[in-house]
Amino acid sequence: MTNVRDVVVTGLGATTPLGGDVASTWTAALNGESGARTLDNDWAETYGMPVNFAATIKVKPEEVLARPEMKRMDPSAQYAIIAAREAWTDAGSPELDGDRIGSVVSSGIGGIWTTLDAWDTLREKGARRVLPMTVPMLMPNSPTAYVSLEFGARAGAHALVSACASGAEAIAYGVEMIRSGRADVVIAGGTEATIHPMPISAFAASRTLSLRNDDPAGASRPYDVDRDGFVIGEGAAIVVLEAADHAAARGARVYAKIGGIGLTADGYHITSPEPTGAGQIRAMGAALEDAQVTAADVVHVNAHATSTVVGDLIEARSVSAVIGASADRVALSATKSMTGHLLGGAGALETVFTVLAVHHRQAPPTINVANPDPELALDLVRDTPRALPAGDIAAINNSFGFGGHNVALVVTNV
Repeated sequence: MTNVRDVVVTGLGATTPLGGDVASTWTAALNGESGARTLDNDWAETYGMPVNFAATIKVKPEEVLARPEMKRMDPSAQYAIIAAREAWTDAGSPELDGDRIGSVVSSGIGGIWTTLDAWDTLREKGARRVLPMTVPMLMPNSPTAYVSLEFGARAGAHALVSACASGAEAIAYGVEMIRSGRADVVIAGGTEATIHPMPISAFAASRTLSLRNDDPAGASRPYDVDRDGFVIGEGAAIVVLEAADHAAARGARVYAKIGGIGLTADGYHITSPEPTGAGQIRAMGAALEDAQVTAADVVHVNAHATSTVVGDLIEARSVSAVIGASADRVALSATKSMTGHLLGGAGALETVFTVLAVHHRQAPPTINVANPDPELALDLVRDTPRALPAGDIAAINNSFGFGGHNVALVVTNV
């Protein structure tokens, strides 16, 4: 596929378990810090929850947003607005025709806090006490709608829902909006706010969460032989995508290029990845072809790598199959070891990490891997950052989700 328009990244924004913005989040990641911590509440005791820790957001929304706007937004939208404002400012706050600006901000679960709070209100106090803003707050398109309203983005406001691949798929869709000519600039990314006893209990019941209550910071350990599940996280990450010619015309600073996108589905199982990794392989291969680069150009992979027993190695084998003989030159990072798993926000945050890795020529580390799985046939960046080579380089960001969603993005230098 030949790109109609090259798409570059001119702005970055985030609020995460590692920091309240991109700079603090990136610094913490390079330092190998963990955002996982014991929950400061009585949920585990009250509800008999087997997990009492999570990667909670580092800077609370009330420290950033005005109270009136917080009252009309679910936390998922609050996080998205915080990240979007940072990204837009980082892009230079361009003055553009709103008809040429798009918004694609996704969430894997949506306004779960609003939904469950409203149900509690209905049961305990009756229908008259349910807030009139409940539906606009709980709907999964609420974050992208608020971003569209904030920046007057009228080329389209979309919310693609593909579980833990949602944030990455939102960015892929934003790229397609620009390539097709629908927009010159797209504010894209993902958000999630699910640190609530019900989702935590549900994930624990599915046996996908780590149970290391005595060591939250060391619980997420992708590719370690003792991995026992992921750490649930929360937050948002947003990128400002822009047509390269449009960015050049306004003299914008450019971080990197989103050179290729690949999207496939397993068609196999609602929660388990297809064992051979065929869909993942096709997604990565499509993204490389779309970017017009080869496996030999890839120097870095930010893996989906959630720290589950089965999923990590399926992805590792898929990456090895795609990279082939170049595997020994590829720096593999699993940043969920530090951030936890932001679900619908994960792919967007890891895109930010991949963009910064290419821009700064530095791959972030993977922490908590004391005993690497002997089946891992890739060069894992452990504990400290890894310098990436000079010249033209490419990196892959993988995001996979329940339902068999596979998204691969290829980021290249400019």
